[in-house]
Amino acid sequence: MKIHFLKSLIISFLISFASHSQNQKQTDSIDLFLKSKMEKLHIPGLQLAIVQNGQVIKQSSYGLANIENAIKVTDQSMFAVNSCTKAFVGVAVLQLQEEGKLNTNDPISKYLDDLPEAWKNLTIKQLFSNISGLPNIIDFSENFLGDTEESSWEKVKKLPMEFAAGERFRYNQTGYVIIGRIINKVSGMHFTKFIEDRQFKTAGMKQTRFGDSNDIITNAAGSYTKQAVAGGKWITTKELQNNFFKFPEYFRTCAGIVSTSGEIAQWIIALQNGSLLQEKASLDLLWQPSILNNGRTRGFNKLVNGYAMGWPIAARAEHPAAAPIGGMRSAFFVYPKDAISIVVLTNFQGANPEFFIDEIAGFYIPEMKESNGFGWSPSLRKLRKELIKEHYNNALKLAGNLKKKDVNFALDENELNDYGYKLLGEDKKTEALKVFKLNVDLYSKSGNAYDSYAETLAGLGNYKEAIQYYKRAFELNPKNKNAQEQLKKLQSL
Repeated sequence: MKIHFLKSLIISFLISFASHSQNQKQTDSIDLFLKSKMEKLHIPGLQLAIVQNGQVIKQSSYGLANIENAIKVTDQSMFAVNSCTKAFVGVAVLQLQEEGKLNTNDPISKYLDDLPEAWKNLTIKQLFSNISGLPNIIDFSENFLGDTEESSWEKVKKLPMEFAAGERFRYNQTGYVIIGRIINKVSGMHFTKFIEDRQFKTAGMKQTRFGDSNDIITNAAGSYTKQAVAGGKWITTKELQNNFFKFPEYFRTCAGIVSTSGEIAQWIIALQNGSLLQEKASLDLLWQPSILNNGRTRGFNKLVNGYAMGWPIAARAEHPAAAPIGGMRSAFFVYPKDAISIVVLTNFQGANPEFFIDEIAGFYIPEMKESNGFGWSPSLRKLRKELIKEHYNNALKLAGNLKKKDVNFALDENELNDYGYKLLGEDKKTEALKVFKLNVDLYSKSGNAYDSYAETLAGLGNYKEAIQYYKRAFELNPKNKNAQEQLKKLQSL
């Protein structure tokens, strides 16, 4: 009896130890991945939190919160989440809808009187999803139209609509200023207090607050950038600079929350366990991307391709995500079908963590690893599998065979081009060359396909052939300045 008990104890210990070792290995791999990303993207400081099955399973801090004073990031470091604030505003409005105080399908004129005629029939939902066509209350350089709330408000009201509601997606801050005014009116308090009381306090977010660079915030991380406006265009500079951000109180439905990854994780748990929204239908609506008049969804890019109630959405068949992003520096992805959420906050405008959060999820869901083809179309994934088997040889023949087997097999020129550059980024120049050659074969009238192929040939030292393909790229697209410049360089060698 004692022997059996001892044997069971040993087996239990070994299982527990193996599980711990596996989790530790996973955690260590994520740490290495993030440190590599930070180095590559020049991110000074980063905070991570991962939620799985309603529990925070990993919370880590990396790098410097403040470069000037060499202050390290800790779990208490406070980061601006910028436009991720809009996700909180979406929750606030649905809380009011659950109480019967408003409806997101209502026209905004039901709640506000001081509106131009062209704005009156716009719905709250259209404002949330950036399909309203409203003129923007900030300019291209992200400066307010006026010096005060009222002067900005009066100026934006005089501007024409940019398009008919539902015709297209265009990111817009005016709609969120209006939503803030509606929350103020129907809740009986300022929207910042409503969110503080109904979300921060409910979720136990003791540090989280509204603020900007004018406020003294305990444990505030610095803010850095390489972005600047020059000649009316946004450019990337060589030098890292301090980035000061100002969010007047009326604008804080657009941006303004300062928090930690751990407290954002707490908020996500509270959102999903019913503490913030009582009805499942509310959560479904929160993450349901709006449909344009043509029946499609639109968002910022190929990854974040939809927009819901303050939440950008990665709408896709596999592992869809509700994905708030803010200031090119912070993001959190909630994967509803996978019971996992990932929060990444940084102090660098240009980090764009939305583009590597899926890869972090891949440490828990292997099929989501980019190396396994996640994110590519079904056709490219099939081709990639065959290319790897054949060491990237006979690419055109392999594509032809796949087409014969499946009439729906189709390769997109831009996706093939992206795949080639991904291989270049992995220093697989020979493999990339074969993918670019396939693109040239399939899209023989595309100057861009020839340009990419020529660039890779030149990188491999095959200058004579590179010149030939750059000439063809320029013939197909005489506006291709890059092809023209590279030709001059190569011909002078």
